[in-house]
Parts: sequence; structure tokens; C-alpha cells
Amino acid sequence: MKVSIITVCYNSAATIKDTIDSVVAQNYQDIEYIIIDGKSTDRTIEIINSYSSKVLKCFSEPDKGLYDAINKGIKVATGEIVGLVHADDVLAAKDVISKVVDVFIENRCEAIYSDLQYVDKDNLNKVFRDWKAGIYSAGMFLNGWMPPHPTFYAKRRLFEDFGAYDTSFEISADYELMLRFVHGNKISIKYIPEVLVKMRVGGKSNSSIINRAKANLEDRRAWQVNHLKPNFFTLYQKPLSKLIQFLKH
Repeated sequence: MKVSIITVCYNSAATIKDTIDSVVAQNYQDIEYIIIDGKSTDRTIEIINSYSSKVLKCFSEPDKGLYDAINKGIKVATGEIVGLVHADDVLAAKDVISKVVDVFIENRCEAIYSDLQYVDKDNLNKVFRDWKAGIYSAGMFLNGWMPPHPTFYAKRRLFEDFGAYDTSFEISADYELMLRFVHGNKISIKYIPEVLVKMRVGGKSNSSIINRAKANLEDRRAWQVNHLKPNFFTLYQKPLSKLIQFLKH
């Protein structure tokens, strides 16, 4: 079962080596590694080119943002499973993709997700937040739940059947897509109860109060465009659940 892993980057010279190393170190062999670069002006492409035998497809051209770049990667992907490893993220161990594939095969599911750790940008072993996603049951999106997007792996045909990332969303296209797939179209999804991804702190939706407010507005629109109705408290519980995870740590 081929797995397409997509890394999107732009001027990511400070972190891209860690990201690539974590992918090429995987003990699962049937990986198609795709890197979509937004025409970086630093050493990013030089670093990527040093892995030319491991990165099967690399494109460096201007894009219209993160989600446009991800969609480019999905279009050229040929794997049965598609997952993302962003340029600030690393796979937590060498057997991550093996575990992902095992769960897909054993459960005949359409998507999987796992736990995630937010870590220091300079020390990947210094944990700021544990995101324990928990087992999904129908209706959990109504309670403000969502799976950690960097841990979300899905069958490629889902993007063909239900569409890719909606680039009209600047911050919350990941939430909109997972809401559309999981809550709206009720795909079968399984949880892996361990940390598969480490994510450096500073995600765009969490980087400022203004961005958090904008993300909340986009979250609301995600329900509207899919003709879904949230509870009155749904969009308040989503950021609150993240805050609680920080306080618990």
C-alpha cells in the first residue's frame, strides 16, 4: 500500500532538514515523498536537492498559500493513502508510517489520526502541549472536537470524491476539510492512541489573538458552506479545549 507524504515549505531552511530526515528514516518502504516549495529564496531548495534520491517529486514555484500548495501535492500524488508532514513538523519515530498502514489494513478504514505534541522550535524534546485526541464517535465535532490535522491520513480517493482543501479559507481549511469528510460525509476513521507527530510551536491559527479570532470566524463558515448546523456552543468549545490542554501540561 503506497503512502504519499506531502511537505509544503517556503523559506524553511531552519527546519526542513529535520522534517525530511524524519520521513526518509521511516522503516516503511513504499513511500512517495513529495515536496511543494513556494519558490524559496533561502537555502531550502539547496537542502532539498541534497536528498534528491529520497524525494521522489519536488516542485518549486509560487503558490497562493499553504492550502493551494497542499492541493498541488495531492494532484500529483499516486499513493492510496495521503498524509502531510509540514516543514515545521517531524514524524515522532521511525515506525510511524508502518503503524499508519497497519491500522488502515486491519480496520479497512478511510482515514486515521493520532495524538500530537507541540514542541519547542529549537528543542524537539521540550514539550509545551500534549494534544490527546481521543476516540472519535459520531457527533463529536458538535462538541468542538477535531483531530490534530498533522496526524490526519486519508485515502486519496476521498479527495477525489469530496474535494480537496478549500483555498477560500486562509487559516481553517484543514478544519473545514476534516469537518466535511468526517462529520459531513461520515467516513470511517480510526484513532491511534500515541504521538505520531511533533509540531513546533507557532502555528498560524494560534500565533496571535487576531488570527485566533479570524480562525473562529472561518470555523463558523466551515459549517455554513457544508450546510451543517453546529450547536450554539460548538465554536466556543473548540478553542477552549486547546487552552485546557495547555493548562494540563
